[in-house]
Amino acid sequence: MRDFAAIDFETANCEMSSVCSVGVVVVRDGAIAARYYSLIQPEPNYYNWMCTKVHGLRRADTENAPLFPDVWREIELLIGELPLVAHNKRFDETCLKTVFKTYRMDYPDYKFHCTLVASRKAFPDAPNHQLHTISALCGYELTNHHNALADAEACAAIALKIL
Repeated sequence: MRDFAAIDFETANCEMSSVCSVGVVVVRDGAIAARYYSLIQPEPNYYNWMCTKVHGLRRADTENAPLFPDVWREIELLIGELPLVAHNKRFDETCLKTVFKTYRMDYPDYKFHCTLVASRKAFPDAPNHQLHTISALCGYELTNHHNALADAEACAAIALKIL
């Protein structure tokens, strides 16, 4: 693939609607054309210890952050009709659909591709298929894992190699 938008969400709690940050990397003609990152005030607006342990975000970080519909208006302008790519499409696509439903927004039926699924075919002997492992096999060093923009960049690097 040479034209797509890699996307990654982090959640505040176990509710799929609780997106608290998003990273998007737009790739056009095989090169990164834009990067986007935003904190998001989650819905429901509470953090559990497990999610905070993973990504380090707390309620104080997103207390004054924009709501999802405002963030998505900016993202829509960047991605247009590009297909979306995620490492573990099941998680990120479910987050996106759920938060659209939470805010009663019309979901535009984005086409999603999954680098996790593709990595199992491309690297069957990898020790695991986690984002940091596969990105390293694709020549990308993921240094800030679970930061949504860093994870989206790693996903974009993987997609450029194996999709």
